Amino acid sequence: MRYAFTILTSGLVMALVLFLGTKQPLPQNDWTEPFPAFRIAGNLYYVGSRGLASYLIATPAGHILINSDLEADVPLIRASVESLGFKFTDIKILLISHAHWDHCAGSSMIKQLTGAKYMVMDADVHVVESGGKSDFQYSTDPSTLYAPTKVDRVLHDGDEVKLGGSVLTAHLTPGHTKGCTTWTMKVNDNGKTRNVVIVGSPNVNPGYKLVGNSLYPKISEDYEQGFRVLKSLQCDYFLGAHGSYYGMEAKYAKWKAGDANAFIDPEGYKAYVSEREETFRKELAKQKATAGSNVR
Repeated sequence: MRYAFTILTSGLVMALVLFLGTKQPLPQNDWTEPFPAFRIAGNLYYVGSRGLASYLIATPAGHILINSDLEADVPLIRASVESLGFKFTDIKILLISHAHWDHCAGSSMIKQLTGAKYMVMDADVHVVESGGKSDFQYSTDPSTLYAPTKVDRVLHDGDEVKLGGSVLTAHLTPGHTKGCTTWTMKVNDNGKTRNVVIVGSPNVNPGYKLVGNSLYPKISEDYEQGFRVLKSLQCDYFLGAHGSYYGMEAKYAKWKAGDANAFIDPEGYKAYVSEREETFRKELAKQKATAGSNVR
């Protein structure tokens, strides 16, 4: 797909240059690699890069965008949205999966370009408004910081975000970040109502301290809570903050070949959550054993 960056006005280009010239180095991986935009189901579309997932919910009253990704990805997201026939400037609401730079660093720029209202789960608000400086894991790593962004609506577990007849529900699934959010919605899929789950992240990143974490004392308990929530959700369309969570590229290839149900994967969702929970428990047990041996 050709990405028509020339659609930007000179003023918007200048805004992009100013933002891109000040923050993160560009990662040399698929986080900034374009991927064709496509309709998943109903009014739900994929508009992210190959490695970082962004989703557009298009409505008659304007659009909702989930995940702003990196600052460098904003032109890519814009081109994807407009390749589908929608106006980028019609984005009215901006949501995120969690307050890590690869999912929210572009938020300040998108707010400036669209005027969208930024809505963030309560426990992640202080992180995005500090530009990552209050993150429990990455606050001292300059490459993970981003433009501080004012939150317009503080969300709480179970809150609904509504626009133009579409309703998204915010589920707190903490651990990966304190306010990590899994989004659910229903789509009309050729006359059938289907459940969509967009997983925030259940991953335990390298270096995460699950035992005796003074900056996040409840981290292991929060992961436990997150897995309980994920296991309780009804899922037809399994999606996530990274396409790799749900095998996006392989499913896209099937979809491209004519399989209209390629992204319907309730069993894959259950298997993914189970595998992630098992990985968490193994790491927790390992860290508890290490902590116990150090006490002697």
